[in-house]
Amino acid sequence: MTELLFLHECATREVAQLRPVAQRLGLTVQAASHIFRQLRRRGLAEVRNDLYRPTVSGIAWLHAAFGSVREDLDERLQRLRVIRSTRAVARGRIPADAAVVLELRRGVLVARVGSRGSSRGRARRAAKDGELVEVTDLEGIVPLLPAEIRIVTLPDSGALEKSIPAQLRRLLRGGSEGLLAASGIEAFHWLQRASSRPVLRYAVAASAIEASNVGVPTTLVVLESDLPWLLAQFDQPQPAPITVRRLRG
Repeated sequence: MTELLFLHECATREVAQLRPVAQRLGLTVQAASHIFRQLRRRGLAEVRNDLYRPTVSGIAWLHAAFGSVREDLDERLQRLRVIRSTRAVARGRIPADAAVVLELRRGVLVARVGSRGSSRGRARRAAKDGELVEVTDLEGIVPLLPAEIRIVTLPDSGALEKSIPAQLRRLLRGGSEGLLAASGIEAFHWLQRASSRPVLRYAVAASAIEASNVGVPTTLVVLESDLPWLLAQFDQPQPAPITVRRLRG
């Protein structure tokens, strides 16, 4: 890319010295001189009439390279979604055309009347509390703080079977929010006995990651022997925050 920019300078300006080109490109004079020698060795640049100029092959290379850059940029822009409107759940009554603030609450995008917030917009129509409201003229970004994924391991031995439901109930006490999941039939069995809440059985790792991304915590129960296999499913460039707690007798 630096060679491309250097040759473009030589094609569009009268370059008699390398220092001005080096300064515009943020290079040292030595680096600019090295780039010119590399281009001249490949037959793309030369000194003609005391000016640094691209050769005919250099001009052709410039056209081809910039054409590739333009195609790549167009393709990337087409994949880039620019969201200008969205829907959210109204918190309180929202008049039509009112300025609103967008927030994530328990994984749900909500809108409330206001103008101070990291993400703002304008209600297209009036909405009552709890109704869906369409928000346009979006500005800013809704902050997403990943929630914790708490993994609880159960012993493979059946020696602690009688105490497992009571231990799980104590662990889940006061934690009614978030996702409850079990990996494997044994973990699902004990978790069902310990809680009346719905228990997710399938795609638990993917569901926990998605929930974490929108700020919803997860408690995930698994046998100790299955823990390495489960943790491998959370291996990502930016992994969710995970804690592991072992249930003991």
